Amino acid sequence: MKKHLLILAAALLLAGAAQGATITIINVDGPGEGFNDTTPATPVGGNPGTTIGDQRLNLFQQAADIWGGLLVSTVEIRVESSFDPLDCDASGAVLGAAGANVINRDFIGAEFPGTWYHGALADKRSGVNFDPGSFEIRAFFNVDIDNNNACLSGTNWYYGFDGNAGGDIALLPVLLHEMAHGLGFSTFTNEATGSEFLGFPDIYERFILDTTTGLHWNEMTNGQRAASAVNDGNLVWDGPGVTGASALFLEGPPIMTVNSPGTLPATIALGSASFGALLGDGAVTGNLVLADDGVGTGSDACTALINGAQISGNIALIDRGTCAFISKAQAAEAAGAIAVVIVDNVVAASPPFLGGTDPGLTIPAVSVTLADGNLLKAELTGGVNVTLELDPSELAGADSQGRVKLFAPNPIQGGSSISHFDVSANPSLLMEPAITPLLNDQVDLTLQHFDDIGWFDPRISATPDVPTALAALGANYPNPFNPSTRIDFRVAQAGPVNLVVHDARGRLVRTLVVESMAAGDYTVEWNGNDDTGRRVGSGVYFYRLEMDGFAETRKMVMLK
Repeated sequence: MKKHLLILAAALLLAGAAQGATITIINVDGPGEGFNDTTPATPVGGNPGTTIGDQRLNLFQQAADIWGGLLVSTVEIRVESSFDPLDCDASGAVLGAAGANVINRDFIGAEFPGTWYHGALADKRSGVNFDPGSFEIRAFFNVDIDNNNACLSGTNWYYGFDGNAGGDIALLPVLLHEMAHGLGFSTFTNEATGSEFLGFPDIYERFILDTTTGLHWNEMTNGQRAASAVNDGNLVWDGPGVTGASALFLEGPPIMTVNSPGTLPATIALGSASFGALLGDGAVTGNLVLADDGVGTGSDACTALINGAQISGNIALIDRGTCAFISKAQAAEAAGAIAVVIVDNVVAASPPFLGGTDPGLTIPAVSVTLADGNLLKAELTGGVNVTLELDPSELAGADSQGRVKLFAPNPIQGGSSISHFDVSANPSLLMEPAITPLLNDQVDLTLQHFDDIGWFDPRISATPDVPTALAALGANYPNPFNPSTRIDFRVAQAGPVNLVVHDARGRLVRTLVVESMAAGDYTVEWNGNDDTGRRVGSGVYFYRLEMDGFAETRKMVMLK
């Protein structure tokens, strides 16, 4: 008989123990430093710590709890953590790093023989801690970013949980990003030489596809991998989880549609920026006007514009060089521009990504190649009217089959190439090589990436008579739904059950079931409210059933 569970009271949501992964932060800082810094601090953004050290530790644990709530493992994951002096000057800094401290292959539970797995993933799949004397992940971050005007010109870490960093650097998304590397988002292959670690491929490498050759990295020679590592735009992650979900996260790339004159190309490719308004919030149409600050190369907009009357209400066309991208955008916005187009100053096949941070900028900023910029400038005398918008016909950061591109610039960027999604993704993804201000506690396609490499496969037991299919998740009905939907699931063997709902960015929305259940068929109803009782918005959601070593996820859509 099917049992029907109608979730009505918060008390039921708190019953039992949640299934997930325990990620423990191990403080290895010395007295008075890093996590042990006793400098007084005011609680900020949900972080209750009253010293800098406490706030740092709280934020590390917040990141650990986010990943622990999304992953499933019966083996504790230990993260050796510290704050240390790292490279930093007024214009750049090493924020920090994390990675697998141990790796394993040919263990019971490995999906692929002769393949390296990150230690935490290997432990999860086997149910055994292979290296009890070692930490699974090593993480260290730059202590010099705090209270040091010589480092990033006075920019500090922001220790709040809410992402309201202002002009500072939110540490939470940086931590989520770096912990993900240690959990499995990285290859152990040498990108420059193409050589595999001790001659064996790794689990990440098996999903790197070169669309030019049609080969995965584990199918290539060292020389082929080295050439593939710089095959910019043609290297993709082809795991089914990421590919299947790419359309749920990615939007079209920014493009310039030329309204007049007809002598220009109908559309021109644009590069995106880490600052300013999003084109996804609405297209911008206007006349292009070349900026002029009256100093040197006046079109570089490195000081206040002297042609504000012409710029106001129009789109500023600005040359790259001399000053930061955000300085150019600030000058244009101050003159009344409705958007900024920055022209590259070097020959390149694609327009550059515009990095920088300024939460105060409210107009969109995009870029064009030097060649396209010259075409636009040649027609300015007669007037150029354009629309800046997103192209609905494709996904930015993915190929025509929805496979998300990997970061493969030429030349190789050490520490960034291959082990990241490409910077062409729109909106920005957590696992791009640079964290943008739009990111905070969301994990987007990183969760599907972990599904691809085996984090959610049933644990393979060393005992043949122990079943691995502990449960099964059915379809919700109705789907799409409003105002509520019912979810069917089966428990094949008595034990603790966890049924949760996540939004499209991977954030926990609602815990529906957390209790020990007898074998049987069940139905649970979700009324469209989150764990605080607030009604969620329309959109795509994922519901996940978890038992000891088992996890299955399905998609549902709420309409209003």
